[in-house]
Amino acid sequence: MKKKNRVIRIIPRLDIKNGQLIKGINLEGLRVLGDPYEFANYYYNSLADEIYYVDNVATLYGINNLTKFISRTAKNLYIPLTVGGGIKTIYDIEKALKAGADKVCINSAAIDNINFIKKASRVYGSSTISVGLECIKIKKKYFISKSSGRDLVDISPLEWAKKLEDNGAGEIVITAVNKEGLGEGFDISLVNQISKNISVPTIAHGGAGNYKHIFDVINKSAITGVALSSFLHYEAAKLFKLKKKKIGNYYFIDNLEKNKKITNNLKNIKIFLKKKGINVRI
Repeated sequence: MKKKNRVIRIIPRLDIKNGQLIKGINLEGLRVLGDPYEFANYYYNSLADEIYYVDNVATLYGINNLTKFISRTAKNLYIPLTVGGGIKTIYDIEKALKAGADKVCINSAAIDNINFIKKASRVYGSSTISVGLECIKIKKKYFISKSSGRDLVDISPLEWAKKLEDNGAGEIVITAVNKEGLGEGFDISLVNQISKNISVPTIAHGGAGNYKHIFDVINKSAITGVALSSFLHYEAAKLFKLKKKKIGNYYFIDNLEKNKKITNNLKNIKIFLKKKGINVRI
């Protein structure tokens, strides 16, 4: 993707399990943070460009349970909505779109059968079909993975990204699993290698810990967007009262100090990027 004239999208990613927003490190050790819709609504009012919902256990259990979140979000928030997790058939895509999603994001089903991406893009158009690319680095070698990092596949991320593009994927979300949730910066080398060698839009996910990390991955690659989770969620969680359910790890939220100033606000991020010469919507 060429860098010239890029408009960068800033996209909150909300991982959901048992009806609650959750977050962990390296896609594991999940903590409950609250009601996904409350977070989505807050991000919408803070100038998010899209909302990206992921059913964190959909592939594991064979079903996506986000219909009610999709419908409620689409009804009240007027920005693009992407839904991922457990999307494995044309019917799953149809169900998500009818509920109000603008795009679906597919990972495991693409790895199991690349022809699914080809068929899906023919039926609904490439712009509707995003693909998640989970990248795991082990001893200097990259693998891709499915089922939220549970299963490794021995193929290089760039090779797989090119294959996805050739088969009709309209967008690729690059998750550096080793960086995800740590707040130590993005895997810029990985992101740059993929984004500069394919023509479809690419989104970087995994590693944001400060504004400079976000600027650097944009400035040093050809991505068209950044998906943020921990960087936004841990501060936004201070704003909401959590209705506890029977299942989940509530330790973090129980010990969270409330009512502090929210610095990692999407509008503030965009103002920072704008001052650095990055083209963002404000």
